[in-house]
Amino acid sequence: MKILLDTCTFLWIITDDASLSSKARTLVAASENEVFLSVASTWEIAVKYKLGKLPLPVFPDQYIPQKREQHGIDSLMLDEQATLYLSKLPDLHKDPFDRILICQAILQGMCLLTPDPLITRYPVHTQW
Repeated sequence: MKILLDTCTFLWIITDDASLSSKARTLVAASENEVFLSVASTWEIAVKYKLGKLPLPVFPDQYIPQKREQHGIDSLMLDEQATLYLSKLPDLHKDPFDRILICQAILQGMCLLTPDPLITRYPVHTQW
């Protein structure tokens, strides 16, 4: 299965946070699954870091790629098709980063690994 991580899910994986569900841990650890972090999530992390809302031990441009690689997580680029698909989503969720992750997961046939109950209201495969 191809898995796209919600931003919070990625952060909980790399910090071994107790908020990460046991099912999420199992899915990420399963060797048959391909796990991805969207560049939209790295953008969100950089924005929150710059605003002082997300403390990290070093700058995001060093920390995020290192942790992503350490955990065997691939990068998912953002393409035009995903950005244009935004116009087809209902306005259930106001977070623009989550909305683009939804579009990417739908268009790429991925499972979005997220604890966010609002995301489950979209026509996207989710797990938690």
